[in-house]
Amino acid sequence: MAAKIKKGDKVVVLTGKDKGKQGQVLGVFPQEERALVQGVNMVTRHERASQTGPGGLQRREAKIQLSNLALVDPKSGKATRVGFKTLDDGRKVRYAKASGEVIDG
Repeated sequence: MAAKIKKGDKVVVLTGKDKGKQGQVLGVFPQEERALVQGVNMVTRHERASQTGPGGLQRREAKIQLSNLALVDPKSGKATRVGFKTLDDGRKVRYAKASGEVIDG
C-alpha cells in the first residue's frame, strides 16, 4: 500500500496530549504504523554519562500512531485527508482531498 504520510511532510496531531500541534515528520515506521514528528509527543529519557556527553535527563520525541496524524493542506493550512490520482503523464501522486491540491510533484 502506498504511504499517505512520508518523511518531510507537515502534519497536525488529531488526538492526545499534543492535539492541534503541527510538526515535520522526521521518520515513518510502516511496520509499527507509527511516525516520529518534530516537537510532538516529547518524553524524558535518563541517559548515562559517556565520553561524548555528560548524560542526565534528555527530552526527545517519541513515536506516535499514524492514525492520530493528518497531513496539513498546502492551500488552507488545515488538516486534510490524502488521496491518490494518476496524472496525464502517468505519474501517481498524492493530493489533498479538501482542496484538490497535488502534494508531491
